[in-house]
Amino acid sequence: MKPHRQQNRRIISYVPRVEPAPPDHASKVEGFRDVWVLRGKYVAFVLMQNRFHRSQAFSEPAAAQRWAEQMRQEGEFE
Repeated sequence: MKPHRQQNRRIISYVPRVEPAPPDHASKVEGFRDVWVLRGKYVAFVLMQNRFHRSQAFSEPAAAQRWAEQMRQEGEFE
């Protein structure tokens, strides 16, 4: 059997940035609860414990919304 190519590769997990509010230059995406357009990419801002947690940039709004829903289900960040 062939060995997996990147079997010893470290898994990088994303730690969300914490911000007081979505930036003024971001615009809300219609039809999505937590998705904003920021510099041409889709970013999710999830309000948890009086702070917004920001996702990484996504190329599709649905992906950003899935991230937001997953973060809400987990209820906390590491």
